Amino acid sequence: MNRIEERKGRTLVTVTKDGAVLADTQLKLKQTNHEFLFGCGAFDFVGKAKLESDSNSNPAVLAKSQEVTDKWLKVFNYGTLPFYWGPFEPKEGEPETKSRMDAAKYLKSKGKAIKGHPLCWHTACADWLLKYDNKTILEKQLGRIQREVEGFKGIIDKWDVINEVVIMPVFDRYDNAITRLCKELGQVGIVKTMFDQCIKYNPEGTFLLNDFNMSDKYAELIERCLDAGVRIDTIGLQSHQHQGYWGREKLEEVLTRFEKFGIPIHFTENTLVSGPLIPEHIVDLNDWHYNDDDSKPEFEARQAEQMTEMLRILFEEHPLVQAMTIWDFMDGMWLNAPSGVLRRDGSEKPVYTELDKLINKEWHTEETVKTDASGKVEVCGFKGSYVLETMKGDKVMDLVIS
Repeated sequence: MNRIEERKGRTLVTVTKDGAVLADTQLKLKQTNHEFLFGCGAFDFVGKAKLESDSNSNPAVLAKSQEVTDKWLKVFNYGTLPFYWGPFEPKEGEPETKSRMDAAKYLKSKGKAIKGHPLCWHTACADWLLKYDNKTILEKQLGRIQREVEGFKGIIDKWDVINEVVIMPVFDRYDNAITRLCKELGQVGIVKTMFDQCIKYNPEGTFLLNDFNMSDKYAELIERCLDAGVRIDTIGLQSHQHQGYWGREKLEEVLTRFEKFGIPIHFTENTLVSGPLIPEHIVDLNDWHYNDDDSKPEFEARQAEQMTEMLRILFEEHPLVQAMTIWDFMDGMWLNAPSGVLRRDGSEKPVYTELDKLINKEWHTEETVKTDASGKVEVCGFKGSYVLETMKGDKVMDLVIS
């Protein structure tokens, strides 16, 4: 059922300019941002920040980085920045804070919302933790959360707190510090401990539980955590569809399973490839690696069609969904997959063009309105931020429709 009207709002404003009421005046209403979070992995902004801080960076490489990130900014209003503990702090006590802060501040200056990913995860964990006992590992994990959540407060206020807990206590591909903790604390115990620490250092933050397991096991984990008093602000659902597009039937099945909690939902990691699908017998996607030339025009067309259909279902029919993040901006990231909206050379794929049409044209409000004799006007449109301008283009006021 189409519920797109629930994405819209209206508000009555009195318009003044230089202290005077603007009566019987035509104005241009322009949307400047969406309330819905149209997201994409923003890892390229970390690379950009590092290039700009290096005095020896090649100007041509810097220009290419700027070109790529400008294309990101044109379409998306929500970026995920990487905080995987291993790469973020390869040597204990020497975190890559500057590059993340520089990237986050740049995105914020452009009016973009930002999320850090993740604060606690058994994969990509810091290897140096393994020399410590569990008590010390927990102390360092909690200290890590305090450092990031408190240090980035006001710049990054959304975090994937703990990632992929469903598999965590039985994860046996390799030894890691977080699986050790999970075995000792239990699933609910480790979730509550990490969430409580986040809330302690940013009570107004938005904290997500995130997983790739879309089965009843994840729903049961959420229920047990809620029963234990965990404040889960948002449910994160991963949808890496390298083995085939879910389609409406599976998407609706997943949504039914998690909408029952009445908690906002983010599709946190969404992937559709413009290349061959990974065979069904591959259980762990990490066991697969794409070739550089796997992306083909016919697969690019498929990717665009499926991505836009999925986004339409989420945006137009499921108001509890507040965000969808496309995981890779450019091809060749995780698994070397052709999963981006840009090709390896930075050129735009059909999916980029279609997303731009949806977000910046079809789901975008821009119209002429007129104030009444008392300077009042009711404005309506897709929920988000707006500006009112004179017909000559001079700014009159900012406003929010919610």
